[in-house]
Order: sequence, then C-alpha cells, then structure tokens
Amino acid sequence: MDIDFATLAHLAGSAANDAILEQLHEIGHEGVRVSHGYVIQHLVEGSPTVSELGELLGVTQQAASKQLLELERLGYVTRVPDRADSRIRRAELTGRGRRLVDDSRRLRRALDVHGDDAAKRALVRLLDATGGAENVLRRRVVPG
Repeated sequence: MDIDFATLAHLAGSAANDAILEQLHEIGHEGVRVSHGYVIQHLVEGSPTVSELGELLGVTQQAASKQLLELERLGYVTRVPDRADSRIRRAELTGRGRRLVDDSRRLRRALDVHGDDAAKRALVRLLDATGGAENVLRRRVVPG
C-alpha cells in the first residue's frame, strides 16, 4: 500500500475500533459508540461534574451533558451527589459501565496479539514526535 504512515495508522486504528465496537454490541453492549469511550475514560478513576467533564473533553457543558444522558439511558453511568456538597452531581460508572470497560480492555488485548512490537514502537514514536503522547498519558485525548 502506498499510504503515508499517519494516514495508515489512523485507518488501522479506526478499523480496529470498529471491530471492537461490533464485538461489544454482539456481547450485549448495544448502543455504545466510540465517542462514549472518550467520556468513559474520565470516569474510570474519577467522578467529574458535567462542567469538569466538558472541560476534560474540550466540549461545551451541553455536549458533555448529552453524552452523559446517553450513557445513563444505556445503564453505564449514574449521577450521584457530591460528598461535600449534595447540590453538586457527579458522574460515576455503574456496574454495567465497569463491565463495559473490562470487556473493552479484554477485546483490545486480544487484538494486540495481532500487532508486533516494532509497529507499536513506531506508533509511540509518532505520538512522541507530534506531541500526542502526553495527552494520551493524561487521558486528555478529545473526540476528533
């Protein structure tokens, strides 16, 4: 294939995400979308407010609220009162949300066996060269 490395990396990543999403739907996670993963990454270890989530995602509070509503309707997220101020609501993963994270990680690990270390190192170097590695490490990757 005569495709530049960045485009090839993007296309391969998109194809992998599509395959994983299809498998997630097959095992009972109907309705979940790739964009939900950007929200869920901030709920794995935290409980942000809608405003905080919007800031983390680089979107408006309304856009973050819409994503949370979708995830709530699907049973992956719940909103709970803040421990210090019950007027503030924080988003948290439900048990179903944690299962989605576990299932996603398991499917991604299974897909990893198809890659090789040289390819992975090349992609990490590309992230480093473009300044994207820090965003990945800090879970600051925003929907594109």
